[in-house]
Amino acid sequence: MGGTITAIEVQKRNTERVNIYLDGQFAFAMEMIAASHLRKGQVLSVEEVEKLRGEDNVAKAYDRAIRYLASRPRSAQEVRRKLQTADFNPEVIEAVIDRLEDMNYLDDLAFAQMWVRDRSQFNPRGPMALRAELRTKGITDTTIDVALTDLDVIPLAMAAAEQKSRSLRAADQHSFRRKLSSYLARRGFDFETISTVVDSLIESMDIEDSNEE
Repeated sequence: MGGTITAIEVQKRNTERVNIYLDGQFAFAMEMIAASHLRKGQVLSVEEVEKLRGEDNVAKAYDRAIRYLASRPRSAQEVRRKLQTADFNPEVIEAVIDRLEDMNYLDDLAFAQMWVRDRSQFNPRGPMALRAELRTKGITDTTIDVALTDLDVIPLAMAAAEQKSRSLRAADQHSFRRKLSSYLARRGFDFETISTVVDSLIESMDIEDSNEE
């Protein structure tokens, strides 16, 4: 409903927000900065009230998104899901996503590249596993393709294999190959890469073949 502004009061618990009263009744709240153009006695139409409420919802959703992004970079879809759980409507959410992208706070390609880089450094995984992880973050296959373009798979597989091989030193060649191959497959490496890396490790570690006399 519209009406005449009869009071603009600073909230006690949040001094950056104000309560707006129309015709003596609380109507809505908004950020103090956004309310700077409002004056006591000003008449607001129904459309103006709805517009102010909508703008405030966007501002609240934007603040929540910024706090969510503070801990680490996120994909656009992750931010959408976070705002959906807070019950913001789709129009508000998309307005926030657009604003974040315009300000370079959201960039799915940069996010995907960071994800691949961090995984490669701290928790090596193959292209298939990385693709699956990024899909759960809402990254498109086209963007994932670009992020994986320069991935050097053999060194990654070798790093993962060397870590795992420490627990397989007592195994014979057959068990070593089987267990290590299964491990690398679960981490998203393809057959050719796995074969190359496992053969190289068996040769370098001089693991005995259980079939030898």
